[in-house]
Amino acid sequence: MPSTLDLCERFFGSRDVYEIFKVNKNAQEGEIKKAYYKLSLKVHPDRVSPTEKAEATEKFKVLSKIYSVLSDQDKRALYDEQGLIDDDDDPAADVKWMAMWQKFFKPITTDDIEDFEKAYVGSELERKDIKEAYLGGKGCLDYMSQYVPYMGAKSEPRIIEAVQSMIAAGEVPEYKAFTEEPKEKRNRRHRRENKEVKEAKALKRKLDNRKASSSRGGSLEQQIAQRRSEREQGFNSLLDRLAAKYGNEK
Repeated sequence: MPSTLDLCERFFGSRDVYEIFKVNKNAQEGEIKKAYYKLSLKVHPDRVSPTEKAEATEKFKVLSKIYSVLSDQDKRALYDEQGLIDDDDDPAADVKWMAMWQKFFKPITTDDIEDFEKAYVGSELERKDIKEAYLGGKGCLDYMSQYVPYMGAKSEPRIIEAVQSMIAAGEVPEYKAFTEEPKEKRNRRHRRENKEVKEAKALKRKLDNRKASSSRGGSLEQQIAQRRSEREQGFNSLLDRLAAKYGNEK
């Protein structure tokens, strides 16, 4: 049976749990909890397709194991001093990870995401994210679209204008990837977005049909599963901000 560190390497490409959580070795409990929250949301079994659920569950368990180590003084000391993780825990512990997660964090609803969007768009926080994404991707708008929440074809002109003002003010360098983006590259990005929008609409119709069916009479399990399925899709770019908002709640 593979060890926790073997699974870390398999699923996250590293045996360094601090690297996986993207925190330094001296990180405090709040930072570790926030990192766990953000990463676990990405692989939460309730948020993935049925074909991805098995792997997502394994990743979720690994992240939860890492959190249990870093949040325990003795286990963390063992890892820091010897690079070891004790895998001789209760074999039934796997079933407890989800309960632990639900105890620590409140569920994120579509209302939370919509409220965040209203406050975020046009804010200083958005401007900061635009700047960081521009620098991180060296002007690549494809890169920026993955890291700036709500960035899409409609908001792109506004975001481009914001970057242009930063360039003019000397806040950021001018990258050719930004100023000379090929038209075909931009069109590919927009086509990809349109495809994702169509898929999201199709999914919504499917969920609405299930909801209607459920309202005509269905088991409690079916109704619970339906509510889970209706959670907002595709908000990975928001995880940092939502973690900041909810990650410290107990």
